[in-house]
Amino acid sequence: MADLIRIDIVVPDEASDITTGILTLHVAQGWEEDYLPTGEALFRVYGENPQFCEELVTAVESMVPDARIERERVPRQDWMAAWRDYFTPVEAGSRFMVIAPWMQGEVELNGRMPIVIEPKTAFGTGHHPTTALCLGTISELADKGRIKEGMRFLDLGTGSGILAIGCAMLGLTGVGSDIDILAVENTTENKVINNVDDSFEVRLGSVEVVQGEQYDLVLANILAKPLKELAEDIVSMMKPGGCLVLSGLLELQADSVEAVYTELGLPAARRHVQGDWAALIWD
Repeated sequence: MADLIRIDIVVPDEASDITTGILTLHVAQGWEEDYLPTGEALFRVYGENPQFCEELVTAVESMVPDARIERERVPRQDWMAAWRDYFTPVEAGSRFMVIAPWMQGEVELNGRMPIVIEPKTAFGTGHHPTTALCLGTISELADKGRIKEGMRFLDLGTGSGILAIGCAMLGLTGVGSDIDILAVENTTENKVINNVDDSFEVRLGSVEVVQGEQYDLVLANILAKPLKELAEDIVSMMKPGGCLVLSGLLELQADSVEAVYTELGLPAARRHVQGDWAALIWD
């Protein structure tokens, strides 16, 4: 089993807020944070993908020139042991609860469907607000009867497959796509764990791997820039009368993203907001 890459980022206290913002945009799986006696803040991130790690370091260095950054390879089992200590169940909407494999049979579900996710270092575990926003929206759409068994969905930028798995548990079928081969492998693993292996395909790529197809529900929990760049393709994949859920964007970015989609003929979106994050919903 390959080692992980641990990145320690030390910044002056006054730069902690901007560093948190950078990590929020780049690190879906979360990080450790501590404040040092020197008046500095320490942020610790674990990664298994060298490209992801280098992109993160570059982003921090460009925005926080005073940051001190160290990289070190560490045994994977240390990271997994830490996850067992800190991973908590995530309630999302009225229907779902995201749990880790070791929690099965030990967590009170309160009537919710468990989405079991094997924690990985490059993909979401349900703890990021945008994942919870999207799962909550899926629950809401099901409660309202806007999505139902037999419909088709697309989860663009599927990551760990959480949203696709949630849709499959509601009886939908469809496609989860991602440009990262590690995400494709992680989603493939997680859909087997959740017994929905036959409910959706996992494809490597972006909009080009679903060109010409249309869906009752389109989900894109990515980032503001690609949401804008891919808007025309995303809208074309919606069936007439279908639903669209966009997230991965900060609330302050929501207006500019929504404007791109209304220019393509969609009406004004509904919004769900959690903390600094937002989801745009057309239903």
